[in-house]
Amino acid sequence: MPKVTLLNEKNNIGAVPLAGMPMTGMTPAHMPPELLQGKRRLTAQEIYVLIQNRNISSDPEWQNVYVSAVPGEFNAAQVVQSEFNGMVVLGAVRPATLKYHDLELKTGIYRSVLYDVVTGDDCVIHNVSYLANYRIGSRVMLFNVQEMSCTKHSKFGEGILKEGEPEENRIWIGVGNENGRRSVLPFTDMIAADAWLWSRYREDAALQRRFVELTEAGNDRRNDTFGIVGDDVVIKNCTLLKDAKILPFAYIKGAFKLKNITVLSSSEEPSQIGEGVELVNGIMGYGSRVFYQAVAVRFIIGRNCQLKYGARLLNSVLGDNSTVSCCELLNNLIFPFHEQHHNSSFLIAATVMGQSNIASAATIGSNHNSRSPDGEMLAGRGFWPGLCSDFKYDSRFASFVLVSKGSYQNELNITYPFSLVAKSEGDCAVHIIPAYWFMYNMFAIVRNKFKFASRDARIVKVQHIETNPFAPDTVQEMLAAVHRLIELTARYLKLPEDACVRMTQENPEPALLAEFRERAAATHSAEELHQTAKDYLHRNRDAKFLLNDDRCQKKYGAVIYKPAQGYREYRCILKYFAVESLMQWSFEHQIDQLEPEHLRQIEGIPLYTAWMNAGGQVLPEERVQELFAAIKDGSISSWQQVHEFYDACQKNYTGYKARYALYILEQLYTLPVRQFTEDIFDDIVKDVAYVSMNMLESSITSREKDYTDFFRSITFRNTGEREAVLGTLGDNSFLHELRAATEDFCGNLEKLFRKLR
Repeated sequence: MPKVTLLNEKNNIGAVPLAGMPMTGMTPAHMPPELLQGKRRLTAQEIYVLIQNRNISSDPEWQNVYVSAVPGEFNAAQVVQSEFNGMVVLGAVRPATLKYHDLELKTGIYRSVLYDVVTGDDCVIHNVSYLANYRIGSRVMLFNVQEMSCTKHSKFGEGILKEGEPEENRIWIGVGNENGRRSVLPFTDMIAADAWLWSRYREDAALQRRFVELTEAGNDRRNDTFGIVGDDVVIKNCTLLKDAKILPFAYIKGAFKLKNITVLSSSEEPSQIGEGVELVNGIMGYGSRVFYQAVAVRFIIGRNCQLKYGARLLNSVLGDNSTVSCCELLNNLIFPFHEQHHNSSFLIAATVMGQSNIASAATIGSNHNSRSPDGEMLAGRGFWPGLCSDFKYDSRFASFVLVSKGSYQNELNITYPFSLVAKSEGDCAVHIIPAYWFMYNMFAIVRNKFKFASRDARIVKVQHIETNPFAPDTVQEMLAAVHRLIELTARYLKLPEDACVRMTQENPEPALLAEFRERAAATHSAEELHQTAKDYLHRNRDAKFLLNDDRCQKKYGAVIYKPAQGYREYRCILKYFAVESLMQWSFEHQIDQLEPEHLRQIEGIPLYTAWMNAGGQVLPEERVQELFAAIKDGSISSWQQVHEFYDACQKNYTGYKARYALYILEQLYTLPVRQFTEDIFDDIVKDVAYVSMNMLESSITSREKDYTDFFRSITFRNTGEREAVLGTLGDNSFLHELRAATEDFCGNLEKLFRKLR
């Protein structure tokens, strides 16, 4: 983004050092002494020039105006037809021109009304009809602004209270539920992780009180606030700015209403606000852009976000790196990397855990199941509902669930990650293919892993974001899905003969099925039956049969397709995660091959088996409980310290994953890692290599279809035109990078367990 440049009177562009202005309080009756350092009152000659230029002051003696005491830094001729009320302190007013894009204006104050204003050096204030109670930085351009004022009790979008204000004046953001009982208080440094933890643990009254106290920490409650405009800010052609804090390098053009807000911005991450925008009661993150009649009320917009084309964001927290246009979002908590682009979609009363994409005509939140608007939806990361989808609340979805187009008229509880969910044409049960992405759409998984990391344009990354689809949060879901498939397979084996036949689609080994049905009938305990079903899934991987899962949909349940294939894919991915995590730990410790002493070192790391996606960062639930205990006993007394806790967890994340990786392998093989045989290590390497090569081959095959499929060519006159529009397979840099990464991974895989066999 171009910076504001200062042109001297000879029209030479020169670099101007940043010069911040004092940001201390000011009241009409008292001027803080630090604001008057290096300042002086006007001379009689300057007052004469000001009056000749049709300027007026509320003080006939002009004793309320202070200017720079440095000789030559106040040119009264550059103040024209303006009005000064209260106390006005001006920085340097020198002959110069500020230029930003095509806007080029002379420094000074022209046709404007100022009331209790402090400015920095070399500012442009042109046609500002009313500017009251603001501190303006240096090289600021204010052009054609109808009203820009700040009350003494402004909170700039934060959920704090000033002296004498009742509790009902506090601004809450009603995320996750329309009844307001998951509401959180906005504050300048809030990230999605903060909103997530605050919105979920509602039963802990002591914790909830402490969250309010953390938000109020540092608030002196005095009614002496003033508006802030930082250095190098450009504000032009705007109607109303009231109680606004605008940080340096922000660019605001044509906004309609900005009220009680903070716009976070910096030279590295400048923020922009465009035409017709309304922002009320909220905080806009660094590097974000809000354009074209977008509206946000009671909101947090994270870093590097876009809100545009008439989008409406109400009572919502939008995570970093998200893009929302045209649509409507109410009462939501949305984690990073959310995409929603269509005018015909809306999302209400939902918590969506990031890396999501809401399709056109998806009306999510339109169908409550009670007379009260208290239903909600919880969707894991990677949530992707199809065109024209709608759901009955309350519903929950595991991570990376792809929902086929349709109107789902009963509550859903989809516990199978990376699955496909579809409506049935012949019955009321929903149909689910577990591990669908691994069997049919692995390219999308691989691409997502690289895509999200490459699109993270944040310079400062306060919110840690896990972009790998295979992480502890999704791994624990896969592990639970594996156990559920075994449990349902046990039911299948114990079905009556005719029912078993109806639920069997393809059975390449009838004798094997008969054998395991006999074994299941002869079991005497749940553990024995569980092992029998597990053995059947291992030995009959090609069988295609159906399972009924009554937990996936209210009233009608779900039919599970290809459970044996899904079971195998889940297990392979679990092994892949374990190996990848052990590799990451090894790289961090500069180790090529694991040895028994390394296993002992990893086993010394605390084992966490319950994980959560907290705003994009994957955290052990036990560590979160430690955080809560520290907050409640006062050891942690600010949100900054909470963020430092997140940082500490992230620093140890590789170690946590490595310890969890050993646990996963032991769960899969029902044996301690120290007792693994060479055959077990060979099995791990074989399955992990299969997954790695499947990722590469599926990606190549998916991309090849764009160039070899007949129907992809029918709109082109010839091959040359098609290649000019689509490019060629050889031009795809992603595939080149993936091939190299796969070769490196497989090479490291061969070495990793060599000394353990």
